[in-house]
Amino acid sequence: MTSPLRLCVRRSPAPDAEGAATLVTLRLPSDISCIEEAVELVTRHCLAGHSATRTIRFRLQVVLSEALANAILRGNQGALDKWVEVRAELRAELIRVHVTDQGPGFDPSAVPEPIRPEQIDEAGGRGLFLIRRLVDAVQFNEQGNSICMILRRH
Repeated sequence: MTSPLRLCVRRSPAPDAEGAATLVTLRLPSDISCIEEAVELVTRHCLAGHSATRTIRFRLQVVLSEALANAILRGNQGALDKWVEVRAELRAELIRVHVTDQGPGFDPSAVPEPIRPEQIDEAGGRGLFLIRRLVDAVQFNEQGNSICMILRRH
């Protein structure tokens, strides 16, 4: 069976040039069974040719898994006719990853951080909490259907 994932990698023509970037894009259906393969593909291409610590690899895999799960289950509400797009911009000093779904969006400031004992068993918020703790910066588009996560390599 062929994979439903669509990967595109565009390497900078001068990878050692100041500000040169490699772009990795991936499109996947709103199917949670695709998350593992998507995380593996994006991680492999994001870290190829760069010395990456185990910490950077771990953080990238966790935040990408969480962002994809949120996009599929919450943003697209598991609708198999909708897609999630991942776009990673790779530079010598950082990795910038966008995950965008086709859902209506949400207000990220309205999501409580699950840090009080009574919130532990409540659904929602833990993935975003983890993402915010594991990356150097998080941004959302105005609609609330796209997250941008920045990991510094050093």
